Amino acid sequence: MPVRTAIVGTGNRAQLFTEGLAKRDGYDVVALCDPNSVRMAFHNRMLLAAGRRTAHQWPPGRFEEMLRVERIELLIVTSVDATHNLYIEAALRAGVRVISEKPMTTDAAKATSILAAVRETGGSLSVAYNYRFNPVHRRVRSLLAEGAIGDIHSVHFEWLLDVSHGADYFRRWHRDKANSGGLMVHKASHHFDLVNWWLGAEPQIVYAQGQLAFYGPGQRHGYARPYIRVHGSPEALDDPFALHLADNATLSELYLEAEAEDGYYRDRNVFAPGVTIEDDMALLVSYNTGATMTYHLTAYSPSEGYRVMFNGSRGRLELNVEESTFTAPNLRVESAKGWVHGDLAAPTAGRTSITLRPLWEPPIDQTVAHDHAGHGGADARVLAALLDDEPTEGADIADARQAALALVTGLAANRSFETGLPVQTADVLAI
Repeated sequence: MPVRTAIVGTGNRAQLFTEGLAKRDGYDVVALCDPNSVRMAFHNRMLLAAGRRTAHQWPPGRFEEMLRVERIELLIVTSVDATHNLYIEAALRAGVRVISEKPMTTDAAKATSILAAVRETGGSLSVAYNYRFNPVHRRVRSLLAEGAIGDIHSVHFEWLLDVSHGADYFRRWHRDKANSGGLMVHKASHHFDLVNWWLGAEPQIVYAQGQLAFYGPGQRHGYARPYIRVHGSPEALDDPFALHLADNATLSELYLEAEAEDGYYRDRNVFAPGVTIEDDMALLVSYNTGATMTYHLTAYSPSEGYRVMFNGSRGRLELNVEESTFTAPNLRVESAKGWVHGDLAAPTAGRTSITLRPLWEPPIDQTVAHDHAGHGGADARVLAALLDDEPTEGADIADARQAALALVTGLAANRSFETGLPVQTADVLAI
């Protein structure tokens, strides 16, 4: 019999799971849970378009009743990050297998409670750290594991979010740290998980500096326009930072047409009041293997991508991923993801390279094909690992403990932002 599945949180990111489940005969999406019936109806239309039956729609206040009445066996959690713990814990205690979007949660108290629920119930919680399934990242891991550069002493990780994709975190609920934990938790945990996984290491000490340097009110750069949200604002018509929901059918259905129910604006001015997260962050992290990492995130770059350099006893490994060579605000692909991230394909797409530099030898190109599909092709692969019982890649799914180890670097960074002092990860979260 198909696995009876529910999805809680039916925003844009949930589409990956709705589409993926609808394509698999082994799963039946029988319930959707969200405070907004318009968004749930959008996902039901997706199910119908895939030839599947519609799911029953439930409000969050009746979540536990939904688990019982619908006889849910698998729960997908794609709600606002700060609410993940509520659904994860209730589902685990009801004997339901859980797959959560990353990050697992947003603060130490919630993470501690989730870890306790996993231990107490013996239940299954997987967190969809999809970057592990990008073929480029998997090649880096295999090279490091094979000892291509010997013992790894240090890592430098620079991540650039451009003024399309980066700006998007300042338009929506992520702009409030109470909802998202900030970019150190919501977004950079992608990378902190990768480094833990690449090195087979656990973070121990984090020292960090962060600031709101570009977005938010009161900036001196002169880009700000006097409006609160884009839709209906003449001042936003030619603003390169504006997201015009009405121009994209998916975003219009998911958000613009849903506003009457909950008053949520998906198209806020990135320079309007209410931003409590940072946009420029620098970290120094030490690991239990003796390795260190320097990390820098800039969320207002003219181009997008990341560079990672590993230094070891036998040489150096360099990963360079250019996702775009420049930001082109008038170029859009026909998807909601492309609309908010900018054009991720030609003509602005960059290139990917992996270069091995052994001591006293010429550099060796180790590049593998880079897929410009969702997260470098990782989205489809993580779904296969999570839903298809694929034994090889399934072994790399992040469990609750690994998700907590990815989370704790960002939590320690947030504390270091506040105190100006180095932070022991063990003082933030016992894992």
